[in-house]
Amino acid sequence: MDSNTDRFDDLRPVNDDEVSSVIKELLADPGFKHAIGYINPGMPWAEFCAVMSRFTTKFEFQSNIIAPVVAGLANNTSLGFTASGWENYEGEKPYTFISNHRDIILDAGLLNVLRHNYGQQTTEIAIGDNLFVFPWIEKLVRLNKSFVVRRGVSVRQMLEVSRHLSEYIHYTITEKNESVWIAQRQGRAKDSDDRTQESLLKMLALAPEKIPIVASLRELNIVPLSISYEYDPCDYLKAQEFQLKRDDPEYKKSQANDLKNMETGLLGFKGRIHFRFAKPINDRLDEYCAGCDKQETVLRIASLIDKEIHSNYEIYPVNYIAYDLVNNSRRFEDKYSTIEREKFIRYVDEQIDKIRMENKDYAFLKKKIWEMYSNILKNYLAAHEA
Repeated sequence: MDSNTDRFDDLRPVNDDEVSSVIKELLADPGFKHAIGYINPGMPWAEFCAVMSRFTTKFEFQSNIIAPVVAGLANNTSLGFTASGWENYEGEKPYTFISNHRDIILDAGLLNVLRHNYGQQTTEIAIGDNLFVFPWIEKLVRLNKSFVVRRGVSVRQMLEVSRHLSEYIHYTITEKNESVWIAQRQGRAKDSDDRTQESLLKMLALAPEKIPIVASLRELNIVPLSISYEYDPCDYLKAQEFQLKRDDPEYKKSQANDLKNMETGLLGFKGRIHFRFAKPINDRLDEYCAGCDKQETVLRIASLIDKEIHSNYEIYPVNYIAYDLVNNSRRFEDKYSTIEREKFIRYVDEQIDKIRMENKDYAFLKKKIWEMYSNILKNYLAAHEA
């Protein structure tokens, strides 16, 4: 184990020589056993343990367990998942894929299934430690090539933690020759108005030390990635959260809420799913940032990533319908049928019916769900008109 790996022990994925021992720890955890029984009830526990115990590398684990489970979940809860834009980057080079964020688990999971099926290496995955609600979850995700993003640290610790994370990501790209996936923001955009957080880019540019922001980010080979789900199974949960925060500005989601979102995202219907890769942004960084100070440089690069993500969305009839409903217009009525419009209106009503809360504001909730689907098209149009 090299000194760099030692330095990143607190956040890196499991090394291959640690796989067997981590699997033993997982199989001994009752919580992990319960989760597997829920996700894969058809396989007896003893048989599952025998299969797991044979793995000695992360690749074997991902290929034989993660890929079939993720693909199976997607196939059972969607109308299929596809990808395009493979020609926009070189498959053998390491990249930092920065994407919008739709599902807590499936975004990175499906990306790696798609890359694996296309003959490319899986990426390392950035995952926030706020999701480690049980000890076995951290072990499992690190076995699945995830590295840890520390959340909830003090202001005093933030710079040190961010620099350490930045150093690890640069090390992964430049020395390990591995690609990385990271969401453009902490958490999902509840209203689907996807925007890259400036703090993400500032973190990524903290390493190497004392070099310009553009040079630091160029080292990461950033590729914007657009993730499009026709339906968001968590849309009603997000709408509910909007009302709860409207009615009580101090409202905070609980761990139980996070687990509910994870479960609903995994098991709920998603319609069609599409991933589209944009071109790497390196060739445009100098032009976009010429003459800018540090803050303006970050703003312009964030804007560039946003434009690429927005312009590469897959647009579905529900997005056109929602746009017309929000704006009380018929602008896109040639993009959908009357039947499709009525189906979407019924769908939203049925989603709102799932909400269990006092003082349910039906009109507010309906508008919020419409906006989630409309904002995708709104940003798509703005990106193509710019």
